Amino acid sequence: MQKILLAALVLALVVGCKSTDTQQAAPVEEGAGTTAAPGAGGASTSGVGTGGVSGQPGGSGAMSPLRDPRNILSKRIVYFDYDSFVVKDEYRAMVEAHARYLQANRSAHVTLQGHTDERGSREYNIALGQKRADAVKQLMLVLGATQAQIETVSFGKEKPRSEGHDEGAWAQNRRVEIIYVGE
Repeated sequence: MQKILLAALVLALVVGCKSTDTQQAAPVEEGAGTTAAPGAGGASTSGVGTGGVSGQPGGSGAMSPLRDPRNILSKRIVYFDYDSFVVKDEYRAMVEAHARYLQANRSAHVTLQGHTDERGSREYNIALGQKRADAVKQLMLVLGATQAQIETVSFGKEKPRSEGHDEGAWAQNRRVEIIYVGE
């Protein structure tokens, strides 16, 4: 009963704050959410919430919390240190928010895409990208998401976010992207 009341309250707040047509779908890259540089964190004070939308990631009616730039759920990239697959503390709040969203929306599914910088062999980077995606998955599972909701894939160094050949570019390429299926 409390969940229903909370969902109704959140929906009323979201609908009440809606000013113009916010139904436009955000491009995936924009939805991936981080214009911040690696190390800028992923925390937000706006909380998770489900926005009272249906279990579908896109929702129906009010703007989905996944697309609301004020919501931590709009942030979708976890950056990693060189040759590491340890999720840094600065991204834990963001990963936790996505895990809580998945827990509250059992029909939602994500693909975690692991990436690396260009250094290292193709085989090594595929394995490292997979370890990174698996590390984010394990954290999400501990925090309430289910195995069935999460798929992992590694692209290694094949899909760089930045084409540069310096530490700034490499830092942007060492990442896991959280992609909601059907969004």
